Amino acid sequence: MDKEHLHYLEQLSEMYPTIGKASSEIINLQAILNLPKGTEHFVSDIHGEYEAFSHVLKNGSGAVRKKIDDVFGESLNKADKSSLATLIYYPREKMELIKKTEPDIDYWYKTTLYKLIEVCKTVSSKYTRSKVRKALPKDYAYVIEELITEKPEVLNKEAYYESIINTTVELGAAEDFIVALSELIQQLAVDHLHVLGDIFDRGAGPHLIMDRLCKYHSFDIQWGNHDIIWMGASAGNLACIATVIRNSIRYGNLDVLEEGYGINMLPLATFAMKAYENDPCERFVFKVAPSGTNNMENDMTKKMHKAIAIIRFKLEGQLIKKHPEYGMNNRLLLDYIDYEKGTIEIEGKTYRLLDTYFPTIDPADPYRLTDEEEEVIQRLRSSFIHCEKLTTHVRLLLKKGSMYKVYNGNLLFHGCIPMEKDGSFAKVNIYGREYSGKALFDILETYVRKAFFSTDPDEKEKGRDIMWYIWTAPYSPLYGRKKIATFERYFIDDEDLKVEKKNYYYEYINKPEYADKILEEFGLHGHRDHIINGHVPVHRLRGESPVKSDGKVIVIDGGFSKAYRRRTGIAGYTLIYNSYGLTLTAHEPFESPETAVRDERDIVSRREAVEMLDKRILVGDTDAGEKMREKIADLKLLIGAYRSGEIAEKDS
Repeated sequence: MDKEHLHYLEQLSEMYPTIGKASSEIINLQAILNLPKGTEHFVSDIHGEYEAFSHVLKNGSGAVRKKIDDVFGESLNKADKSSLATLIYYPREKMELIKKTEPDIDYWYKTTLYKLIEVCKTVSSKYTRSKVRKALPKDYAYVIEELITEKPEVLNKEAYYESIINTTVELGAAEDFIVALSELIQQLAVDHLHVLGDIFDRGAGPHLIMDRLCKYHSFDIQWGNHDIIWMGASAGNLACIATVIRNSIRYGNLDVLEEGYGINMLPLATFAMKAYENDPCERFVFKVAPSGTNNMENDMTKKMHKAIAIIRFKLEGQLIKKHPEYGMNNRLLLDYIDYEKGTIEIEGKTYRLLDTYFPTIDPADPYRLTDEEEEVIQRLRSSFIHCEKLTTHVRLLLKKGSMYKVYNGNLLFHGCIPMEKDGSFAKVNIYGREYSGKALFDILETYVRKAFFSTDPDEKEKGRDIMWYIWTAPYSPLYGRKKIATFERYFIDDEDLKVEKKNYYYEYINKPEYADKILEEFGLHGHRDHIINGHVPVHRLRGESPVKSDGKVIVIDGGFSKAYRRRTGIAGYTLIYNSYGLTLTAHEPFESPETAVRDERDIVSRREAVEMLDKRILVGDTDAGEKMREKIADLKLLIGAYRSGEIAEKDS
């Protein structure tokens, strides 16, 4: 045995100091390999819709209801199953309603506990006892383990279990116990969550979603363009900060900044009311207006909207000039304005501007901030970079997130693989070198991390700047459109100019041979491998399918965001990948938790199989299983080294 391998085995022997301990671990791992694969849950483009996201987590996109069906079959009617499912999703709220109408609440507690225990037994059956034990709520761990674990040594099992439940009810602990069981079922129904980007913007609760993820048991995130812009703002990039604020105002979500993250908007409001005092700012209305606002608030917000939009255009122009390698000179639109005539020339054609009042723009130097604008953006920058809560959330995005992920034969990313018209991977200039395909994703992620962790000031600055590029550039994998037409939507009355043409990727993913080409680029070669991404809403109203390329590509952005629903016809797609295969779920709009509890309404409108397998997938068929087999091989070598005398057994 070579010296390096022997050194590794000596390190392994610290964990497994005897033949017995190494053998025991091999037996344990070999057993785990034969358990069914855990359920993976895929969601995308949540866009701040906290209540809908929270409900989808609670019901596991139908996974919890399926377990109820599996356990009770025809022994419970549809209404009773719906009631039990609602209880599992919202245990305390549901019990408050039930107590108002149930004549014998103790009897209800007992029968409900029996039902929950049966469901819990089923959802825990695919896990090792050790893994289930780690998931158990601390206060009730012992009791739940007793109830869900078969005990052959107990002769009168029925009396044994009945005694535990009766005592629980008599002690007045039934409600807390029901909550504990319900939350355990939610957790065990889904082994791992994949969030394919765009947690932020549009909806009112991205900070609440991030708080929820901070406590979630197992997940990963593939960054979306709306996530990366918030990450850039947290890192102090001025253009990212202006974009985040503009997006929040546009969608009526200043509360996310002010109350969710404690960002002080007073400097912007004070500046805007002075700079645009006599300007009605009619082009700068809400896309989604918040309820309860009065005319004075609307007037001030429109002025803030215009003020930050102009600041944004200036800061973006500064970045484009700073980095000519970004290849975005055609977006230096302030250069093409004739400020005396109130017109703009784009691609050889002249358009009249819908708003010509630009009191803060110097035509001779249009991208220079005024002193007042500079003061405002610097004060906002200080608020962003010193916001403890935002820092915590961005650290979670860095810890659990990435540009893409390969997981159990699936390639996960938010947007696209930038491609050219001929179907080749686009070559993209990143700070003087060209990258394409997987290498492009890798280099962009490297620079994002440099923005937060590099000790080289120049590399750190490049990292901060690249996050704005990833947000908006035509060849960004997280954006994938020719342009963001924000300026055109504000100032030009021409629908053709407002079109944001998609990258050629979105044409080629309909062809199986190109899906295979992309999968191979990321090291996937199996016939059951898939590309799973979001970013572009699937328009079900137009008959568009989320499943493309003979099932090789699955697009799961169906429109969580309320702003999309009129176009998509649904409120989001999610995906479940369990030991039987892949199931796609289309969701109805979510009204509120109160409606869900009162009417026992779920939001799963339709579930359809994408790929069902004849043979169940086992842990041994997964990435984790491959690592276990490697560990088994190493442990066998360790046992061999013990027996050959190359390594001595230690005291256990």
